[in-house]
Amino acid sequence: MTTSKTHDVPKTLAEIQTLVDAGADIVRVAVPRPEDAAVLKDIVDGSTVPIVADIHFNHDYALKALDAGVAKVRINPGNIGKEEWENEVLLAAKEKGVPIRIGVNSGSLERDILDKYGYPQPEALFESAMRHVDICTKVGFEDIVISVKHSDVFFMIQAYRLLAERTEYALHLGVTESGSLKTGTIKSSIGLGALLADGIGDTIRVSLATDSVHEVEVGHQILKSLRLGRPGVNIIACPTCGRLAGDMFPIVEAVEEAVAKAKFEKDLNVAIMGCAVNGPGEAAGADLGVSLGRGRAHLFKKGKILRTVDEDQIVQALMEEIEGW
Repeated sequence: MTTSKTHDVPKTLAEIQTLVDAGADIVRVAVPRPEDAAVLKDIVDGSTVPIVADIHFNHDYALKALDAGVAKVRINPGNIGKEEWENEVLLAAKEKGVPIRIGVNSGSLERDILDKYGYPQPEALFESAMRHVDICTKVGFEDIVISVKHSDVFFMIQAYRLLAERTEYALHLGVTESGSLKTGTIKSSIGLGALLADGIGDTIRVSLATDSVHEVEVGHQILKSLRLGRPGVNIIACPTCGRLAGDMFPIVEAVEEAVAKAKFEKDLNVAIMGCAVNGPGEAAGADLGVSLGRGRAHLFKKGKILRTVDEDQIVQALMEEIEGW
């Protein structure tokens, strides 16, 4: 999701392209003001990926977003006022073939539901989501995506499992307000990973209190670890111990940085191991790898040693082998 003010079209489009370059497949923009709604067509026309309009309370903004050609609208139908306004948006979305994401959040549940459960329990999020679904289905609108984001990872997982068990709608996964790059990555990896590993979820967003590019990067790492999403080079590194025979940590970081910059579209496991014990033996399943020695390393392919390289040449040697794969 972009952080720039949507009505600043050049800045928003530049940010969208930065996210696309990082690997985003869909980008959501906030529409809290009339000037944001007014420029949505410019955003849609200038973007290379589908645009989702994030709208709260104002049905007129939703109608303008649909006219602008957005790919999806994120809005809770029950929060936009009169029933005729709800129906107007739903019928317009149906006519244009645009899905609506019902975005339930643990921090903004309806008062009566919160009073009923006393806390944003998984059942409370599920009930809120189905209340909005009912509004849609009453007018024959079924093109629905649901999210039930929670800042508590355990409750978030349970809420999505309820939806997966009891409905057939597409699900958008996320841990809301997950925190900084460090803590948010851990929470998102656990929450999204647990669900994706069980086959639950259709789109994801990693929400971090940092540059949104990191959200995309972390999201792809989560997908890659589960063999989902786009192809890419997977870096394996041993945990190290007293047998470590070289300056491994900066080598791992340098290889990861070089691989990320190169954006290889090939599935490879590349192992960086700290000694001969963890070398070709334990990393025999890797496609490529190195095992460190004293000032040098064995470069191996499918468990077989190809040659020895000096430690300061490891990154270059691995990149050359990946390039030539």
